[in-house]
Amino acid sequence: MSRKKHTYSAGDNSSMITDSGIVIKLYPDDFVGDRHQRFIVELESGQTLLIVHNIDLVERISVIVGDAIEFCGEYEYNDRGGLVHWTHQDPLGLHEPGWINHMGVIYT
Repeated sequence: MSRKKHTYSAGDNSSMITDSGIVIKLYPDDFVGDRHQRFIVELESGQTLLIVHNIDLVERISVIVGDAIEFCGEYEYNDRGGLVHWTHQDPLGLHEPGWINHMGVIYT
């Protein structure tokens, strides 16, 4: 897995990003609105990002702490490092598609 040493900030808000990281924390699913799987990844730069993966549109990923993932999704800035969502295809085809690669399986 190719890892970048980039830190994302407010200037990257609402941009599609592609990066990789190590899963360092798992959270319970979010059931408000669309269902989302949530976990924190740490990038090579040391920045942490919350991955918010829509499990109403894409299969749940069997990640555990310590797993490496690559991802493409929309970055949203916050004071905790930010979050990444849109890690899937848009059913309407209006939004750039995202994905997550976990152990060679691509979830999109």
